[in-house]
Amino acid sequence: MALMAVLESDLRALSAEARRRYPAVKDGAEHAILKLRSLSSPSELGQSEDILRIFLMACEVRTVKLSVIGLSCIQKLISHDAVAPSALKEIFSMLKNHADMADESVQLKTLQTILIIFQSRLHPENEDNMAQALGICLRLLENNRSSDSVRNTAAATFRQAVALIFDHVVRAESLPMGKFGSGAHITRTNSVTGDVSRSINHSESLEHEFASEGPSLRRETLTKAGKLGLQLLEDLTALAAGGSASWLHVNTLQRTFVLDILEFILSNHVSLFRMLVSYEQVLRHQICSLLMTSLRTNVENEGETGEPYFRRLVLRSVAHIIRLYSSSLITECEVFLSMLVKVTFLDLPLWHRILVLEILRGFCVEARTLRLLFQNFDMNPKNTNVVEGMVKALARVVSSVQFQETSEESLSAVAGMFSSKAKGIEWILDNDASNAAVLVASEAHSITLAIEGLLGVVFTVATLTDEAVDVGELESPRCDYDPLPKCMGETAVLCISMVDSLWLTILDALSLILSRSHGEAIILEILKGYQAFTQACGVLHAVEPLNSFLASLCKFTINIPNESDRRSAVLQSPGSKRSESLVDQKDNIVLTPKNVQALRTLFNIAHRLHNVLGPSWVLVLETLAALDRAIHSPHATTQEVSTASSKLARESSGQYSDFNVLSSLNSQLFESSALMHISAVKSLLSALHQLSHQCMIGTSSSFGPTSSQKIGSISFSVERMISILVNNLHRVEPLWDQVVGHFLERCGEKLHYSWPSILELLRSVADASEKDLITLGFQSLRFIMNDGLSSIPTDCIHECVDVTGAYSSQKTELNISLTAVGLLWTTTDFIAKGLVHGISEEKEAANQDLCSVPKQMDGEKREEKTLSNLDDQNHSISMVDRDKLLFAVFSLLKKLGADERPEVRNSAIRTLFQTLGSHGQKLSESMWEDCLWNYVFPMLDCASHMAATSSKDEWQGKELGTRGGKAVHMLIHHSRNTAQKQWDETLVLVLGGIARLLRSFFPFLANLSNFWTGWESLLHFVKNSILNGSKEVSLAAINCLQTTVLSHSTKGNLPVAYLNSVLDVYEYALQKSPNYSDNAAGKVKQEILHGLGELYVQAQKMFDDRMYGQLLAIIDLAVRQTMITHDNYEIEFGHVPPVLRTILEILPLLSPTEQLSSMWLVLLREILQYLPRSDSPLQKKEDEEEPPSTSDNIHDVHVRTKYDKPNGTAPTTPKDASALSESSGSVTTAIPNHLFAEKLIPVVVDLFLKAPAVEKCIIFPEIIQNLGRCMTTRRDNPDSSLWRLAVEGFNHILVDDVTKLAANFWQDMKISRPARLRVWKEVADVYEIFLVGYCGRALPSNSLSAVALSGADESLEMSILDILGDKILKSPIDAPFDVLQRLISTIDRCASRTCSLPVETVELMPAHCSKFSLACLHKLFSLSSSDNEASKWNLTRAEVSKISITVLMGRCEYILNRFLIDENDLGERNFPAARLEEIIFILQELARLKIHPDTASALPLHPVLKSGLAMDENSDKRPHLLVLFPSFCELVISREARVRELVQVLLRLITKELALEKASMAGGR
Repeated sequence: MALMAVLESDLRALSAEARRRYPAVKDGAEHAILKLRSLSSPSELGQSEDILRIFLMACEVRTVKLSVIGLSCIQKLISHDAVAPSALKEIFSMLKNHADMADESVQLKTLQTILIIFQSRLHPENEDNMAQALGICLRLLENNRSSDSVRNTAAATFRQAVALIFDHVVRAESLPMGKFGSGAHITRTNSVTGDVSRSINHSESLEHEFASEGPSLRRETLTKAGKLGLQLLEDLTALAAGGSASWLHVNTLQRTFVLDILEFILSNHVSLFRMLVSYEQVLRHQICSLLMTSLRTNVENEGETGEPYFRRLVLRSVAHIIRLYSSSLITECEVFLSMLVKVTFLDLPLWHRILVLEILRGFCVEARTLRLLFQNFDMNPKNTNVVEGMVKALARVVSSVQFQETSEESLSAVAGMFSSKAKGIEWILDNDASNAAVLVASEAHSITLAIEGLLGVVFTVATLTDEAVDVGELESPRCDYDPLPKCMGETAVLCISMVDSLWLTILDALSLILSRSHGEAIILEILKGYQAFTQACGVLHAVEPLNSFLASLCKFTINIPNESDRRSAVLQSPGSKRSESLVDQKDNIVLTPKNVQALRTLFNIAHRLHNVLGPSWVLVLETLAALDRAIHSPHATTQEVSTASSKLARESSGQYSDFNVLSSLNSQLFESSALMHISAVKSLLSALHQLSHQCMIGTSSSFGPTSSQKIGSISFSVERMISILVNNLHRVEPLWDQVVGHFLERCGEKLHYSWPSILELLRSVADASEKDLITLGFQSLRFIMNDGLSSIPTDCIHECVDVTGAYSSQKTELNISLTAVGLLWTTTDFIAKGLVHGISEEKEAANQDLCSVPKQMDGEKREEKTLSNLDDQNHSISMVDRDKLLFAVFSLLKKLGADERPEVRNSAIRTLFQTLGSHGQKLSESMWEDCLWNYVFPMLDCASHMAATSSKDEWQGKELGTRGGKAVHMLIHHSRNTAQKQWDETLVLVLGGIARLLRSFFPFLANLSNFWTGWESLLHFVKNSILNGSKEVSLAAINCLQTTVLSHSTKGNLPVAYLNSVLDVYEYALQKSPNYSDNAAGKVKQEILHGLGELYVQAQKMFDDRMYGQLLAIIDLAVRQTMITHDNYEIEFGHVPPVLRTILEILPLLSPTEQLSSMWLVLLREILQYLPRSDSPLQKKEDEEEPPSTSDNIHDVHVRTKYDKPNGTAPTTPKDASALSESSGSVTTAIPNHLFAEKLIPVVVDLFLKAPAVEKCIIFPEIIQNLGRCMTTRRDNPDSSLWRLAVEGFNHILVDDVTKLAANFWQDMKISRPARLRVWKEVADVYEIFLVGYCGRALPSNSLSAVALSGADESLEMSILDILGDKILKSPIDAPFDVLQRLISTIDRCASRTCSLPVETVELMPAHCSKFSLACLHKLFSLSSSDNEASKWNLTRAEVSKISITVLMGRCEYILNRFLIDENDLGERNFPAARLEEIIFILQELARLKIHPDTASALPLHPVLKSGLAMDENSDKRPHLLVLFPSFCELVISREARVRELVQVLLRLITKELALEKASMAGGR
């Protein structure tokens, strides 16, 4: 409605403006206001032209004020889609007239309106409208009378309109909408590596955009919008070439302006040219031709084409084509690239060459572009090697610096440009290169671009190599492998080809610049290139380029003084001073910043390629040997220090100089040999051996400084061999032979008496308040603890521990505290290395001398002097009281475990338990007792106390700033936003640590004298945690117990008392747990129950009857508590509560073992009590009867429990009863949870089937009873799945029982007859009640899905009938005669439903009821028949058939007689279909029925007939028809034709049965 109000305001302003001179406009405005008020919503504006008409009328007056108001309102209507497309032509006509007005504001409004049209839904789809709109913009652009602001706006409007037109084309053609900016104009970073990385991301986004569309097919057909765009593109191309536009009706435009638009289209609408053939043809034949013509360099070019900006546009357009379309425009791009390379050779203006170099540099830093060009051209024998040509051209520009008169000035300028770029400042070219300073800067800029281009190639090769490693085409240099893998992947082959083609050119250019440059930024950038290319060569196994780059890099590392100068200085010195002169002159080396950075680069390469350097190690080691001499020389210095200072002065200065850093890097390289592959270590040792051997050969023939240098190299080689050996002691055997001949005597420690002072100094620094000072002091301590701990006198190690503790406790810098805790872990690892020796010697003698020679790992003694230092240190450390040292560390960790900073205390706790877990096997019993009682359990008590007493107030995070005058704080996760929650987290860590110790060392700890006391305190804590702690702490406490028991119960290491204690804790926790529905309490209960299940599974062999009964009592307690606290859970949520779901998961795991076979009855009865109860006759019968004994020699104490207790619940001990009373109050035994019962039925059935035979026989009747009760719930809850699952379970166990009867299983088990009779009685009861009362009945349903379920229910009814009729009654079962009679009678009662109903009500019976009745009749026929059962006939089958035939004959006689009576009563009315179907079915089945002679003996026939039938040996007999003969005679007069036909068939069969047909034939003759 805001639009309506604004329009009304504008109309009022329009009316007021036109009131005097233009009454028609005034009247129209007032009419429009009325019209506007009549509209109910803005959407109706587009349906009425009155509003738009008044604004057009105002514009037609062509006065400035009215036109401005009219145009503004038209813009608003267009923006809100309130203008019909039909009015567009009239609007453009009005805009064309306004473009001719001289007022600037009107012209600007006109242009603004055109742009709004292009941006709206009124985007011109018509050729005339679009041409008219663009023509207006061009007319204002080319009009000389237009002001500068109008011309600029017209140009901008035209550009945006063209962009919108091509956007519309992309949408109309259903092409990818991705826009990728202006290609080469990606914002530069501060380094070439950053440019390469950014270009990769940019290119990947482009590739992803097209890849996401799938393999799109190029199309030749265009939509209407596509054709308009194509016409516009052709006109723009013609205008850029200096021609005229046929469609736009423009004779000429500034070529620079048009070329700028073309460049924009090429870079931002790539999909048009890639997927539309017509657009690609314009690009290939017209745009490329235009650019080739424009690219031709001619000094005589004048006018617009000779301007730098025009040249820049041409070059940028060419760059876009090469970058984006080179795959399809191979020939054109090859020509473009050749022309660009050629420009660098020509004598052209400097600015022109710089523009070309910028383009070439852009290609080089774009990894994907350079890869594409190299694949399409250099790797294709048919094409020119354009990338190689580009690199050579760039190298030629770089090398030109040595031939320039102002080379030094240019190099200084180049260094300045790199420095500026590193600071984020980009140098901009000034086109006016008239003075010498700008000329030098321009030359320097061209050289800078060339250097960056070469570095771009280098980093591209490195990036592609890394990509090949990532995709698995190449092995990482960090991988362990021996053979050189063959490079077969596409990317790997490409990288190798690029290296082979370009490395020499790149190396010459980079080494030249590096040798003559002194700026820090350029040196760093070039050294990065050295490192990247060298590493790529190493990964690619390009040996020659690798060695060449390494050799070149090594030349820049150490400035060795001229040998002739040093020798002459020696000869000029007096003879008496010879040795002194040698010392003064031999190592006078100065390291420049370039040297230092080159050395750092060399170290980086060596670390990265240590597994692949192989023979190339020699080049590296020669340089490192020279560095080692410089580091240890008292006269060596770096360029930052004005005068040479002694080594002692440098070390005591308290600052890290370059020498310190280089020395550390030098040492770390050889220490990292422990991470190298063994073959790489051998290569490194071979190179050291080679270096030492070369120097030893040269030493004999040299003198003075040269001899000194070679001796220094020998010393370096030997020391590094020792370092490698020490760091590879874990695999020393394959390296020993290489090193054995090169060990030398090591010097003793020089700081022996200075360590106490040094450590005291570091301790005092820890208490300082200055952060920088603490950081510096800690760096020193860290170096000592990591690398110098083995060299510290043994009596100072305790002080080292104290100093480390001081840094751990300081509050100034958190990271230092955390790192210091890590150093304590390093210290314990160092101390614990000799504990094995200490323990064994402690057992032998308390004061025994500990300076004996230690044993080797393989048991052999080695006497080489080169290992004497290691042995001495081991001896000296073993003399220290290691127990005290360890306990000192443990005391510090315990103290830190109570720190107020969560990060520090958590780190200390982790460290303590990791130390005990890693080195616990080395501790003695006395040490373990001290650890448990002085550190572990006190730490648990402290954390527990703090968690209970800490504040529960929420914390505010660190203040980040303010907003609206209020402080803004960092958010803290809700699980950690109070002190109490933080301490809970700490407590969880403590419990986890204890669990780890118990899991690892429980058998050992259990033998400690007071361990049971500690175990009881742990159990007490677990109880309290479960009842009073947070959820996390409770779960951690439970896990602590579970981990211990589960880890050792299967191994036989767990005494039964510990298992009993855990069960008692779980029982106590459930008894005392709160009886309310709480998520946290529920999670804890679930964890306990899961734990019980795992406990039983893992420790089954340890359980006895009492423990198993306790386990079941705990589960029963959990069930009853859940029933009370979740009494409405099913109604509210529709599923079983989580605790009960957990119980359902663990119950199948609780199958009693063989030694617990008597507990099967307890388990099954425990489960049965959770099934629903009812007052069915089944229950009444059960309570009235006394159960018989199961067998003559089985005396089971559980037989009578089900009947002695209400509802059959299992007996409980007094302890269990009290637990129930405490936790549950008065709990009813019947638990009305039908969903839970549904889940229980499959569980109880599966468990019952697994039970042993004797126990199964005892519980069988109870299982049947309970399933029967569940089946009877159908009446009250027919939509529930409970009765269905009960039916399926009932069928399952009966089929299983019958199957075993067929296999004589029960006879083999010697189960007594009374027990089996009890089973069959219960089965008969269930069938009698369920089949008669619940099957084939019209039961009510409250569910909307009752119709869908009815089919399944009918199928289930049929299944239980089939099991009875086909599986049970036809099998050799041991059921008594009266049970057989009841079962068959039950079927007969179900079969009588249709015929027993009054004829008037039969039609009201549902179809499935009559169907079920017929199925029961069919079962009676089946049981009476003997077809196909000759081989299966047995005594039980004979009894069943006799009973069945008797019942069947009675039922058939009743149905036949009832039919005649009802037919007479109905008269002429139709007989009910169900009854008619029934009698037809009976007549048909009677005709098909054939019975066994045994069955025939039970028929009520005259003795004469019986004897005659017995004498007839024909088995195809139907004597049952004789019984029904009188009924058949009555039916011959039935009105139903089908009945009469069937009766006729039956009478013929009777004739045949009596052999009357033969007598008739004889009489005829």
